[in-house]
This record gives sequence, C-alpha cells and structure tokens, in this order.
Amino acid sequence: PPLLCTSPLSHSTGSDSGVSDSEESVFSGLEDSGSDSSEDDDEGDEEGEDGALDDEGHSGMEKTTEEQVQASTPCPRTEMASARIGDEYAEDSSDEEDIRNTVGNVPLEWYDDFPHVGYDLDGRRIYKPLRTRDELDQFLDKMDDPDYWRTVQDPMTGRDLRLTDEQVALVRRLQSGQFGDVGFNPYEPAVDFFSGDVMIHPVTNRPADKRSFIPSLVEKEKVSRMVHAIKMGWIQPRRPRDPTPSFYDLWAQEDPNAVLGRHKMHVPAPKLALPGHAESYNPPPEYLLSEEERLAWEQQEPGERKLSFLPRKFPSLRAVPAYGRFIQERFERCLDLYLCPRQRKMRVNVDPEDLIPKLPRPRDLQPFPTCQALVYRGHSDLVRCLSVSPGGQWLVSGSDDGSLRLWEVATARCVRTVPVGGVVKSVAWNPSPAVCLVAAAVEDSVLLLNPALGDRLVAGSTDQLLSAFVPPEEPPLQPARWLEASEEERQAGLRLRICHGKPVTQVTWHGRGDYLAVVLATQGHTQVLIHQLSRRRSQSPFRRSHGQVQRVAFHPARPFLLVASQRSVRLYHLLRQELTKKLMPNCKWVSSLAVHPAGDNVICGSYDSKLVWFDLDLSTKPYRMLRHHKKALRAVAFHPRYPLFASGSDDGSVIVCHGMVYNDLLQNPLLVPVKVLKGHVLTRDLGVLDVIFHPTQPWVFSSGADGTVRLFT
Repeated sequence: PPLLCTSPLSHSTGSDSGVSDSEESVFSGLEDSGSDSSEDDDEGDEEGEDGALDDEGHSGMEKTTEEQVQASTPCPRTEMASARIGDEYAEDSSDEEDIRNTVGNVPLEWYDDFPHVGYDLDGRRIYKPLRTRDELDQFLDKMDDPDYWRTVQDPMTGRDLRLTDEQVALVRRLQSGQFGDVGFNPYEPAVDFFSGDVMIHPVTNRPADKRSFIPSLVEKEKVSRMVHAIKMGWIQPRRPRDPTPSFYDLWAQEDPNAVLGRHKMHVPAPKLALPGHAESYNPPPEYLLSEEERLAWEQQEPGERKLSFLPRKFPSLRAVPAYGRFIQERFERCLDLYLCPRQRKMRVNVDPEDLIPKLPRPRDLQPFPTCQALVYRGHSDLVRCLSVSPGGQWLVSGSDDGSLRLWEVATARCVRTVPVGGVVKSVAWNPSPAVCLVAAAVEDSVLLLNPALGDRLVAGSTDQLLSAFVPPEEPPLQPARWLEASEEERQAGLRLRICHGKPVTQVTWHGRGDYLAVVLATQGHTQVLIHQLSRRRSQSPFRRSHGQVQRVAFHPARPFLLVASQRSVRLYHLLRQELTKKLMPNCKWVSSLAVHPAGDNVICGSYDSKLVWFDLDLSTKPYRMLRHHKKALRAVAFHPRYPLFASGSDDGSVIVCHGMVYNDLLQNPLLVPVKVLKGHVLTRDLGVLDVIFHPTQPWVFSSGADGTVRLFT
C-alpha cells in the first residue's frame, strides 16, 4: 500500500546511492537514540491507521515486523522519490554550509541553552554531541592526532570536521588574497568586441529613436532660462584671457611686522675697497717690504696679515704678470655677497637692572654667618661628619683616621678623643636635652657613647636609663644584634653596640630621642632599619626596595619618614604604613637631605651640583632649583631657629642662603643667597664634606677633606 511505501523513507537503512543528505543525517548519529515525543505520536497514528486497515486482527508485534519487512524492500515510488531528492541536493547551488540543519537564518546562539542545535528535513531534533572532554584531553589530542590542525567544528551540527587537502588549499588561497578557483585567471587577454576594422553589417540593427532628430523641449527650456539670465546680468560672459604673462612685486603687500617683512630691511653689501699705493706696479719704496718683513709676513696666519699680497715693483706695465689670486678673490667676493645677508637689527633699549629680580639686600636679612671664627685642628685624615649637642656647647666630629673627637665650641679645644678602630661614616648627637648620648656609624655597627660632658646629672641619668633595661626571656628575632660594651670600652665611653652585618652609611635620631634610623649599604628591603633605644628593638619598616637609599630623615613634628634614593624622595606615614608622597628632584644622584624645622619644606643636594627646594604643600616637583656650586654637593642643612640654610660642596665653599617660609599659605618661600664662605683646602678633589648649624646661634660648622673643622660666625 502507498502508506506503507512512503513512511519508511526516513527510516531506510539501505546503502544505495540515491539516499539524500537528510536521510544520511538520521544514521550519522546526529540525534539521540531516544525519539522525540512528536515522533512517538506520529508512529502511534500510523499504528492506529494500520489497525484500522488490518482486517485479520493481527497483533501489534506482527504489524511492526510486517512494516519492517516492507521497509526493507522499498517500492519503486520510494526509490524514485529518494533519487529525485538526492539529485536536487547534488545540483543545489545555494551557499548553505550544511543542508542537514534546516533552522534557516536563525542565530545559533539561541540554541546555547538547549541540548539540540536544530532540526533535520523531517523535523527531528539534531542533538549536540556530548562534550565530556576536558582541556587535558584536548591537549593530548593536539599532541597525538596529526590531523588536529585541520579539524574544525561545524557550527550547524556541533560535530568536528576534518578538512580535506582541497579545502585547506582553498582556505590558504583566500587568506593570501587569491581567487578561490585554481583555474581562474584574472589576467586573461581582453576580447576586443569593437575592432578597428570596418564591417559590412552594423553591430545593432535597431532603428534610431525619435528623440534623436526632434528638438528637445527640456533643452529648449534650459536655453531660454540661460538667455534670460544673461540679459538680466546674472551670468557674465567669459572675457578672453590676456596671453601676455603678468609680473608683480612679490613683497609689495607684505606686512612689515610679518616674518617675511625683514627683507624690507635689506642692507646692500659694501663695495670693495679701491686699490691703494701698495697695489701699484711701481709702488713708492716705503711700501716695499724688506727681507725681515717678508719672512714675518710669510709666518703670519692669512687672517692676521695686513695685506693679502706682497707689494712688488716692475719696470713697466708690460712686465706685470697675471694675478695669481684673481679667481680665489672673485670666489670669496661671491660668497660674501650671497652667504652673508646683511640687515638692520632693531635694538631694544632695556636697562639691564630691570631684568634682575628684585631681591632684598643681604644687610636687611642679617644675622647670618659672614666670616671664619675658629678652626678645630687635630684630625689626621678627612673629617666626614659633624654633630652639635642640643645646648650648643659641645661638638663631635668623626674622621677617617678611626677616631671620634669631642670639642668645646667656644674655645676649639679638643676635650676628648675616642678611638673606634674604623672609618666614622656618620655621627649624631641625641637631640633630647635629658639624654647625653652620641651615635656613631663605624663599619657595620652603630656605637652608642656617653661622652659625659656638661651636666653630670644628665650623664648619670643616661647611664641609669641604659642599665634599667631588662632583656625578655625569649629574645625576639631582629635584623640587628644589641651588645653591651665591655669594661674597657665603658671606660672609653662606649655603652652599647648595635651590629648589623652590613656597612652603615648614616645614622639619625628622631626628634624625641628614643628612635634612631640607620641606612645600610646593601641591596634589598633591609637598607633602612629603625631602632628603639628604650626597648632595644630593631625593625625593618619596608617590604621591598625602591632603589639604593642615600639618606633618611625623620619629620620634626609628624610621624613621617623621608627616604631619599638616587632619583626620588619618598615620604612614608609610619603609623598608617603607607606612601604619602613621592618627590621628583630631577637630579641624577641625590647626595643629601634636610627637612625644615616647620616640616613643610625639604631641600636636597645632588652630585650634579644642584640644590633643590621642595614645598610639600605645593607640588611634588621642585619649587626652586639653585645652581650656585660648581661641583658636587656633599651636605645641606637647615638652621633650627633662623631662616637660614647652607650647602657644602666639593669646590671648597659653603653657601649660606636666606630661606624665609611664611605662615601665609598664599605667599611662596623667599630664597636669597647671602654669603659664600671659603676656607677649606681642596684635598683629593674633595672639599666640604659636612655642614651643620649651631642650635641657637647663627653660626655654621663645616668639616672638610683637609682634616679641619671650621666655625663661621
């Protein structure tokens, strides 16, 4: 029956060549083994119809086997239909990539949340393949499968397809900008349809249009409109051009104030000087050079000679030879005419005094140190560092001769000499007046000494404070070791030794006198350490390094630490443990650092002879850059009370400047250099190595490479 003949069309398992692509998709595993609910309904309807047709009352199982038997032997109409469908798709010229999926022009993203990817020609779902492979399996496939590079995923079915050699070659041709067809030649010779030969028959035998020999009404209307415009004067007829070329003055309408207007100020070249008696062929005898004058003339440079030739005497004009320098002189004259344009220069009458900024006179900015008062002699090598006691009565100096010397400021008398057995890189007197303590950086350790000068009660209380420390039962893990001094060292004044294992380059105290910061000559985040004297604790405040640290300084009023590296100065908040500001000095190598007593301004010295002033409230860029020194700056310092700051350099001079900082935030600091102090002798190309002010008087101390300390008052 026809019903049974046509229904197995989609379920045929025959391997004949007439099977269509849609039939192949059924058996290519594109859908799940379970059938859709619509398919079950269709089959139920077919079974119902079969039951109605079946008069013998066979069971459902027999009907199914009968259908399968009939399906295995397809009728001729089925074969014709399948062959026709296969031919149709074989001749299909559409651009569809896969005719198994019949969803049409629908975005495939709509099927992302569904287990199927579309429907086939019979309306059944095309299920996505199960993707149970992880990235490791894909990587193994990529390594093991030699055809992995030519495997792509079909978006219409979700299946992996292996490209053939022809498809790979087609992709490569398209990627390189070639035509897809190999046999297509884009440069074929053109066919000349209309040749130059006269033919008997015309190309086209079409009769001529009527409009080709009847006047056009549209053109007649256009012409009438143009004639009316010419009569009214709206359209001017073209005048014949004058063939003669016109010349005009290029600079006639030039603005005299413009850039090209300067050519109006052209000055003609001066004429050549007329020849004098020396050029004559028969000059007077006083113009002829003697033998000595001729030798002197020949030894002179050409630019230094009064005459460019030697005067000679000839008996007659016929005996004068050709001038040898004729061509050279003509050439030099031509160069002078076209390579040396002359013009008038507009001179501006400006008083040079008006160009200098108005600064107050130095005598109005007194007091400041002006002359050398005392020289402290005793060191046998260069003096690297200085420090003054809080009261201003005592001075300590550290030298390369391996000793610390304690001086009385007023008399320049060396009160005490403490041998430390190494180069003293830095020394700092404790700023607290209740503590008599000096910190000195010697090689890899910091020495804490009690000089026992001045008030005996203060010196005794300092020893009691240090001896009152009770070490904890479990010593904490610290980056430095605190060692008590031996009895011999205590006799010399040494109380504590802080060992670091790396060379110490600087030591500086906090304003309250309990904390001190040291700089180590090492790489990494342990370049800066902070020690607490009362609890004998050491800590490294930084986790990572930002370059080689040169100098550190505590803020005088707030919990800030300034760290100067080679190219920048960083301002850290110690309580919040964060970076607050980064100052950019615009120098090659920062050498020294000082903080204003008010805390809002910072000065930096550098090895490229610059002194940079920063206003922390203004910007992270320099407020002023001073270049007064000729050589590298070694030290800078602020005065604790007076508006003064000083800088010491390798040129052997100390420059004292007036630096007034106003309470009015709208007024910028006033910086005026007031005095250059000289006295140190240059030794090994080194001059002034350290500069420090007296705590109460407008005096400045300087230490030099000549082994002396000098006081300027």
